Amino acid sequence: MSVFILLLALALWGLVHSFLASRFAKDMIPAKMGGMDFYRLGYNMFAVVSFAPILYLMSTLPNKPLYQVASPWNLVMFGGQLLSVFFLLITVLQTDTLSFVGLRQLFEKESSGGLVTRGLYRMVRHPLYTFTLLFIWLTPTMTQNSLTVYIGATIYTLVGAYFEEKKLLQDFGEAYAEYKRITPMLIPGLNFGRK
Repeated sequence: MSVFILLLALALWGLVHSFLASRFAKDMIPAKMGGMDFYRLGYNMFAVVSFAPILYLMSTLPNKPLYQVASPWNLVMFGGQLLSVFFLLITVLQTDTLSFVGLRQLFEKESSGGLVTRGLYRMVRHPLYTFTLLFIWLTPTMTQNSLTVYIGATIYTLVGAYFEEKKLLQDFGEAYAEYKRITPMLIPGLNFGRK
């Protein structure tokens, strides 16, 4: 029953999160007050706050352990998680961080910005997703509930990346198509679109 409840919660969160990320929602929901655009900041805050009940359910629903990695391998996994956090911070800094968070839009008109292909974006097209997934899958203790959430989050990330790429192709056209041809999506060195 816990698995079903968690999957339902993830599906509801994913539907709302995806809808709010769509161009339709951005056009439909007025987020401007006094010339300031609060949409991106509100979207980010909502995404974090609305995921908290899933974390609560994950920790409070009936659960059973699946495995626990013993020392010293658990320390290797923790090290991998620390590296993932480090690379996540670098990735955010390689983009327009203020726009990413939603603060720049409070004072300036939002623009699509430029296509970022340097730094970690040279290795993969979605380093934020890569290092987030790496962080969760390097958890040395796995339970039924955490596995359910991790699988759901991974599926949502892959589906979200697919739709995000369609949007990026609309925004950047041939420049993004070429970037997509030469740069792997999530795993360095693994690019199915390369000719």
